[in-house]
Amino acid sequence: MKKRKKTKKTNAARILDSLEVSYELREFEVDVNDLSAENAAINIGLPPDQVFKTLVVRGDKTEVFMACIPGEAELDLKTLAVVSGNKKVEMVPLKEVQPLTGYVRGGVSPIGTRKDYPVYLDESAFEWPFISISAGARGCLLLIEPEKLVRVVDAAVCQLSHNLD
Repeated sequence: MKKRKKTKKTNAARILDSLEVSYELREFEVDVNDLSAENAAINIGLPPDQVFKTLVVRGDKTEVFMACIPGEAELDLKTLAVVSGNKKVEMVPLKEVQPLTGYVRGGVSPIGTRKDYPVYLDESAFEWPFISISAGARGCLLLIEPEKLVRVVDAAVCQLSHNLD
């Protein structure tokens, strides 16, 4: 029989605790060769569109911010530029993600970053009673109501993505 490891509290979870915001932690075995939101969804038994990935983006006017979109979706950079007040936005190079956020690829949470970056949440989050976001560590996800996430990170809600099909 496999022993279940004790769920460890991440910085994001401790922040939610301090704000008295309810959430659930779900852990799964990490495959470093597949850090996708789709793989995380399979591992925790949720549809990929309910598991949100957090992307780190840089605008030509507003600098660094974050976008949370469904796991199977693609970020619409043109729309994001408009809603964020930029003419142009681009993904932050991977080598800059950890120094900027304090999180590694596959474990970036919009909660508890080194600096409070603006957060944009795809409006599709509100199609679900709760969504899953990274808890700030690979293999550890937070299940949280979209309204609570918006309140905690002061997220702007807008259409940010389109499906890959």
